[in-house]
Amino acid sequence: MAGTVLVTGANSGIGQATAIELARRGFRAVGSVRSAAKAASVRSTARAAGVEVETVILDVTDPKACARVIARLRPWGLVNNAGHSVTGAVEDIPDEEARAVFETMVLAPVRLARLALPHMRRAGAGRIVNMSSIYGVTTTPLAGWYQACKHAIEALSDALRMEVAADGIKVILVEPGGFRTGIWEENERDVRRRAGSRYAGAYGRMLNGVRLTQRLLGEPEKVAQVVGGALESRSPAPRYLVGYDAQLLAAVDKLVPTRIKDRVTRLTLGL
Repeated sequence: MAGTVLVTGANSGIGQATAIELARRGFRAVGSVRSAAKAASVRSTARAAGVEVETVILDVTDPKACARVIARLRPWGLVNNAGHSVTGAVEDIPDEEARAVFETMVLAPVRLARLALPHMRRAGAGRIVNMSSIYGVTTTPLAGWYQACKHAIEALSDALRMEVAADGIKVILVEPGGFRTGIWEENERDVRRRAGSRYAGAYGRMLNGVRLTQRLLGEPEKVAQVVGGALESRSPAPRYLVGYDAQLLAAVDKLVPTRIKDRVTRLTLGL
């Protein structure tokens, strides 16, 4: 199997690890980045890993650019990984920030999938992998808008999976827990921007908890291996929880009553 797979947000973290893993498995891996400097960095990292990853410069929020890239690549596979953190209480996030995160993590991946579907349909097969999160399964305070995006991509993926199944196209959700990516630094930057918030104490407690668990984070390559396996499988699962923490949180979400979860979370964060 050596089809073309476009991986968005391939400049670092899970996206870059996934592009390299797919190239290693024999796919024509193409990683999207937002600058020439990042493209050069991805190609260099891939060469150091002994594989070749092609790059395209793409702002996934630009519909015309998305159409051009998909028309040129006609991908067999699409891994929608591009995204960014938005940390903040629901009332601390202004409209423009909420719109931006929804554009990047909900509208953009669905747009790319919509553009790729005719090419996949003509080929009689295809794979769409949407990078969700454990926070597409459960919800916590202080990241509601980010989690809303992940919940939305879960619902859209579930609907799309059934809609295109008869065409031989598989739609797959990958739901990682905590892994070593740039998202944690983004969290700290976001919190600094919320200076003066009535939730300042809760933000501080949240960041302290994150710092304490940094050494337990997994490596992005583990997620990349799951994506590679899902793309190679003749019958991939609809969703893959990745990481022991993700599996634990998903189990807690199902088994523990909401009132108790709310109480424990509020006590932990001082809410």
